Amino acid sequence: MRAITALALLLNSTLSLSDTPPPPTPPPPELLSPLIPTKILATFKSLPNPVKYPQWTSTTGIWQFFDPDSWTSGFFPATPYELNKRITLCGATPANGLGIADWLSVGRSASTGLIKLQAGNGQGHDQGFLAFPFVEELAINPNNATAKTAILAFAKILAARYNPVVGATRSWDTSNATNFQVIIDNMMNLELLYVAADLSGNSTLRTIADKHADTTLKNHIREDGSTWHVIEYDANTGLVTKKRTAQGYSDSSTWSRGQAWAIYGFANMFRLTGNTNYLTTARRAAKYFLDNIPADGIVPWDYNAPLIPAPRPADSSASTIAATGLLLLAKYETTLAANKAYTDAAIGLLRNVTRLAWNPSWQSLLSNGTVNLPANNKLTGTVYGDYYYIKAGNELIARDLLKC
Repeated sequence: MRAITALALLLNSTLSLSDTPPPPTPPPPELLSPLIPTKILATFKSLPNPVKYPQWTSTTGIWQFFDPDSWTSGFFPATPYELNKRITLCGATPANGLGIADWLSVGRSASTGLIKLQAGNGQGHDQGFLAFPFVEELAINPNNATAKTAILAFAKILAARYNPVVGATRSWDTSNATNFQVIIDNMMNLELLYVAADLSGNSTLRTIADKHADTTLKNHIREDGSTWHVIEYDANTGLVTKKRTAQGYSDSSTWSRGQAWAIYGFANMFRLTGNTNYLTTARRAAKYFLDNIPADGIVPWDYNAPLIPAPRPADSSASTIAATGLLLLAKYETTLAANKAYTDAAIGLLRNVTRLAWNPSWQSLLSNGTVNLPANNKLTGTVYGDYYYIKAGNELIARDLLKC
């Protein structure tokens, strides 16, 4: 069953809350597999010294490790925090395998390699991703000085990339300072500014986040709810000079992971602000994502990539990111029908990606990720795809839709 099936409930204007739609297909049991903690602990024990972090696997499932100064470095240290949440939700039992580690200690230990990046790093706008484990730590211990210092330092780096003429934070640096590039992924880094504003009392950080989201809404979202990956601006005038892709099939196509970032990013900005424009945009992005999934239920790396001469690869990470974003979006819908529609669609995505990509023999949880097809980086596991798979499972558990 395609994930979009449930969304039809939302789009049916005649649906009454008294109607009783069929029960959804249950979430995949692999979300609770003891292989999850087993693999995460094995990866933690295999981290190099000095520390490097997993980013993607080889096409045979072996993690490839990278210097901490990489955009994905916050995902693995944040993953044990999700397993710590799961113990809170489920307890540790022989069946779930969660008792093999003190996950809070694992997360704290794995995060130490990120500390040096606070003084400066080469990741541009991706300071929010780097800060993930520190945001998680702060939620557990609001007085943790290490987490506070990290969050404020990463937020300072991100805020320094803001251009008030453009109304956005610069994503990638270029040799031409006038060429101001912003990518849809940057929606995921805005929460850092809100967390830092709460810590520091600096309301300018919230203003920067809001302005960036407003500018992205205006220029990255097409009429049909799909997204451009990259918007180029003139740094001096704020005018758009080009709309293009860097990792998708073409400048006019829709890169699925970018579309997933849009769903999650705008839903999260609604959570932070209550601005209904962001909620509407998240819904539009979600509708496009779900409406364009092929009949087999597998999310392609780009919705407009040709099927011939070779099958277009999937991107398992796009499915898990979108599923997590849909579950977040569902929480803020005010009707039972809309909540159920997005929840059922998320479960459908998780079932389909599990069917495609769950791979017990790999070091990653999932295979069939497409990191960057123009660079021929495909058919891999991805650290972020795995992170959102676990995170989505936790949300389903918390909502009593997945039984421990």
